[in-house]
Amino acid sequence: MEHDGVLEYGYISENIKTVREKISKTAIKYNRDPDSITVIGVSKTYPAEAAAAALYEGLTDLGENRAEELLDKALILEDLKLAPKWHMIGTLQRRKVKQLIGVTSLIHSVDSIKLLEEISTKSVSAGVVTDILFELNIAEEESKHGFLPSQLNEITEIMLSKLPGVKSRGIMTMAPFTDSEYVIEKVFDKTREVFLSLSEIFSNDDFNVLSMGMSNDYQMAVKYASTHLRIGTAIFGRR
Repeated sequence: MEHDGVLEYGYISENIKTVREKISKTAIKYNRDPDSITVIGVSKTYPAEAAAAALYEGLTDLGENRAEELLDKALILEDLKLAPKWHMIGTLQRRKVKQLIGVTSLIHSVDSIKLLEEISTKSVSAGVVTDILFELNIAEEESKHGFLPSQLNEITEIMLSKLPGVKSRGIMTMAPFTDSEYVIEKVFDKTREVFLSLSEIFSNDDFNVLSMGMSNDYQMAVKYASTHLRIGTAIFGRR
């Protein structure tokens, strides 16, 4: 690593290599193209230099849980002439939407119709169309945000209404934090079923993103057709 300010994050190179090797091995096992899977480096709580180190090693996508942290890092990386695709993956408050419009490549965490409408309104005002994912709480955990399986009709109706400022690209979910692979795989399998069902309804080539899988379960997510993996610890280390 020869770039100033990122020398101490040299270990990130090996971590990215390991992650990519595991993704490739799993993808091939399940007859998938490894190149069709996007790795999003989640650098939350790590400084911009760590995010830069990941970009220098070939990562193209970065994700953050907090709008403020995403915006701060985006400015720093811009000064370094780095322009990753930014993903907002955490809970998004409506009052923060305006700041993210035009900055994010994809908002993963649309968990209510009101939030979706706010994103559309602010996007129209800015003269852009914002790509979004619907966050689903497939496991119906009280501690998590997202649409419940019983609310899928709401997603269908809002997609058919075609809000002018947003483009519905797919769905996102988080599996329960558990050591039970059975529980995790059950959630991923159900999410895949929902994704395929919605894809058939809309027959839209743009509805092609299934965001699921993090550091502890990304290989299982690959098995169940995830297209976008949100990986933090396995790349940047424990916080």
